[in-house]
Amino acid sequence: MPDSPGELAFSARGIRNTMQFSSRPTRRTLLKAAGATALATPAVLAAAAPQAAAVGQTDAAEERSYDVIVIGAGFAGITAARELCAQGKRVLVLEARDRVGGRTWTGSFAGHLVERGGTWVEPTQPHLGPELKRYSLALEEDLPVDRVLLPTPKGPGQFTPEEGFGRIGAVMDRMFEGSREYFEKPFTPLYRADLLQSLDRLTLRDRLTQLSLTAEEELAINGQTAIYSGGSSKDGAFTMFAHWWALAGWNNAGWNDTQRWRIAKGTGALLGAMIAEAAPTIRLNTAVTTVTDTGTRVYVTVKSGVTYSASKAVVAVPANVWPSIKFTPTLPAALTAAGSQGVAVKNAVKLWIHARKGAGRFYGQGAEGGTPIPMVIPFKETSQGMLYVAFSTDPTLDPQSIPQVKAAVQKVGVDLDILGLYTHDWGRDPYARGGWAFRKPGQLTTLYPDVTNPKGLLAFASGDIANGWSGFIDGAIESGLRAARQTLGAT
Repeated sequence: MPDSPGELAFSARGIRNTMQFSSRPTRRTLLKAAGATALATPAVLAAAAPQAAAVGQTDAAEERSYDVIVIGAGFAGITAARELCAQGKRVLVLEARDRVGGRTWTGSFAGHLVERGGTWVEPTQPHLGPELKRYSLALEEDLPVDRVLLPTPKGPGQFTPEEGFGRIGAVMDRMFEGSREYFEKPFTPLYRADLLQSLDRLTLRDRLTQLSLTAEEELAINGQTAIYSGGSSKDGAFTMFAHWWALAGWNNAGWNDTQRWRIAKGTGALLGAMIAEAAPTIRLNTAVTTVTDTGTRVYVTVKSGVTYSASKAVVAVPANVWPSIKFTPTLPAALTAAGSQGVAVKNAVKLWIHARKGAGRFYGQGAEGGTPIPMVIPFKETSQGMLYVAFSTDPTLDPQSIPQVKAAVQKVGVDLDILGLYTHDWGRDPYARGGWAFRKPGQLTTLYPDVTNPKGLLAFASGDIANGWSGFIDGAIESGLRAARQTLGAT
């Protein structure tokens, strides 16, 4: 899924490196608590070429009856399809876009492979890690930064990586104090529901207010809490960020490690390998309009008017997209609420910025409300300069406008000589309707676990509703595995 800015606070140590998963040291014992076993178009990647024969357009003479229909070809849907195919099921995957990948999407910009959607992975995440090992996919480490730009009461300040990230980490340590108790078992998020009832009503702004931060401390963190929430710290649930913190081992070092590595060949290499193994039938440019569960069979009608049928179906589109599909019978209350309220950040925009040499490898963070682009991160050096990745949730920003982007980054404290932009507005994408998942206050304790349970002949899969790493690729894979088990009738 599009990188959550929860994937952004990255480590300042180390150098760029490639590695195999098998050489990655174990970082924490969190996997034991999880049971150890919870955005690329493969068409443009050589590693994904084997899927080509399985992907096509709707043909009038094609088979329209299957064992299972999977709606959505992102990581959640493809994971479910692979598991079902492995059990001998005839699976049809219907995808509204002209590509697979959902909210992950690898492309090329300034001569480099870049992600217009999800980027960072963590090999000790319990569902993503085994997939990397399964397909022998190498990882590449992010560039180290040489300085950190943070807002201060006197304007943008420049710090060493150790000091800048240390300031952020110190506030996070205070913010999530007690999370070992209320998220004692992070992959069973409601295990201590008794402790979460009051906490889940808090926004991130509520929690910041409770901490009585100094002006310097407030400015070191509120740019992050605002963009995580979708533009304002008043919108996102404190428990969402605290849940991520717990999943990372309840400490800042573990949290930084989850935003350190990328798949060297892109997220599409993993998705393509999964498709090649499963070889399901995939129909692109096939937007679903209605899903009817008769109690004995599921009928799925697409925009062209064609109807497919199956014994069961997996709905693997983002929660924000559920209202665009007519379900008969109507969805239960929890799913209806999740769809109408939304789970993913609705104004999420990801930007790749190509700038001439000069600014270097800086990490830039703005204050809440201080700039339309509150986060800028170095990615790779080019022959002409540097590629940066940036994020925005400001609906007034034109992400294609070099003058607007330049002015926004200047407010972070750096002047970029911009050569080009490569962006995607996930909020305006009709098949995403939002970017990274970030729950709203009350959603964890009122919607879970109902949103993860099957409804009649339908199972639901999305990184938005993962029990663990919601908002990360690991969460999408987790939900796809769960939906496949539910569809097969396993517990």
